[in-house]
Amino acid sequence: MSIFLKGDTNLETVPTFKQKALRINLNPNIYGTFAEIGAGQETVRHFFRAGGSSQTIAKAMSAYDKDFSDDIYGIEPDKRYVTESRLKRMLTHEIRLMEDRLSRQKHPDKVFFTYANTVTTIDFAKKFKGHGWVGIKFQLDPLEDYNEIILHVRFKQNDSRLQQETLGMLGVNLIYGAFYLNDSPKDLLKSFYDNIDKDTIEIDMVNFSGSRFMYVDNRLMSLHLIKNGMTDAVMFGPDGNNLLPAQVLYKKNILALRGSYRPVTKVNMDIYEKSKELFLSENKVSEKNTKIIFEITLANLRAEGKINERDFLDRAELLCSLGQTVMITNFQEYYKLVDYFAEFTKARMGLAMGVFNLIQIFDEKYYREMSGGILEAFGKLFYKDLKIYLYPLKDLETGEIFTSKDLKVHPRMKELYKYFKYNGRIMDIDNYNPDYLEVFSRKVFKMIGSGDTGWEDMLPEGVAEVIKEQRLFGYSQRRFNRKQGINKKANS
Repeated sequence: MSIFLKGDTNLETVPTFKQKALRINLNPNIYGTFAEIGAGQETVRHFFRAGGSSQTIAKAMSAYDKDFSDDIYGIEPDKRYVTESRLKRMLTHEIRLMEDRLSRQKHPDKVFFTYANTVTTIDFAKKFKGHGWVGIKFQLDPLEDYNEIILHVRFKQNDSRLQQETLGMLGVNLIYGAFYLNDSPKDLLKSFYDNIDKDTIEIDMVNFSGSRFMYVDNRLMSLHLIKNGMTDAVMFGPDGNNLLPAQVLYKKNILALRGSYRPVTKVNMDIYEKSKELFLSENKVSEKNTKIIFEITLANLRAEGKINERDFLDRAELLCSLGQTVMITNFQEYYKLVDYFAEFTKARMGLAMGVFNLIQIFDEKYYREMSGGILEAFGKLFYKDLKIYLYPLKDLETGEIFTSKDLKVHPRMKELYKYFKYNGRIMDIDNYNPDYLEVFSRKVFKMIGSGDTGWEDMLPEGVAEVIKEQRLFGYSQRRFNRKQGINKKANS
């Protein structure tokens, strides 16, 4: 039985950093270590100054010298220090020392923790603003195993001292949240910014693990990072674990496919296969160095008003089952997405899209807030080494098929469109499957929810089985059986 007391959820105001640190210090059961590298000992400073720290702090240290650090934590395979693997080594090593050096017989009621960070702050030339990894490994019961919260931050301030102070405040919020808000991960996530301005630091990745978080879906936590305005883009892999976009995209050739994927249809996979084939045939593209991203915008998830978390997880589950890397972004305009990719790579990029999406790109209404209008947006979009791979559109009434050759844009945009088209920036996907042009995900989604038949044929192999087994997108075998019974009765 846990000896740990939950926090008072009826607090009307957010406690200050001093109040949070003092509450931790005055809890006789919490005991741990602090290991901070790269930005001073800013987190532990709050606990020292709050008072009563001798009851909480077993050790505080900073191994700034690389040889010292390597001797303590070992050498990373890539010989880097500001990495997730380095942070995990630090957390594991420090907890092991706690267990080795402190007798459980002497401290039967203590719950141990270790807080660590490894960061690099803004450089002297102020060209690189810095980033870092922050984490905590902690118990909530002496007899339980450890839980872990790891996050990645990107600094936004232009002063090293201010970055250090912000990091210290974030550390206090993380430790306090781990002990007093662990039963509500969404609130814990929000609390990272307690008394911190979101313009000072960005959190672009978080992962929860351990017995107390076994029911937490980290993909959902990623969604809340964007929803809460903590970052503009998050990423997770086929295994469902969150990934750091900067790490995945660094110096890569990137092919991005935007869609609703509600659900993934034969059209989506045809666009994927055919655009991938074209992209990899480019001279500047290496298959080994290519990263393919399935992207969903926050605006798409909000298409029906409020974000439906179950609907989001259904899409994520399906894409992960297909072995895809998924990205959720707050970039409704394509030029913002390309701008974001360009932060991490100068290699060739590709966007795969349908004709309808390209028509929207040439619609001036999306660029009214920009001083340079559509020309400024297109400068940002096509200034980079970018190509668009265009999937055709079929008019269901006339049967006419539209490609880049007969695309109808506003008369004012005609010359601009011609310029990019005839400069080889827009390439048609010609070897598409014409049978797929009448497949639409919204139609499939409606059929699934209504218990209709025939939608399985519109999906890639194996996808329908996943939907049925995991009851995604409102699928109900009972509703299907009932509808089929009604149809049989009507036909008899």
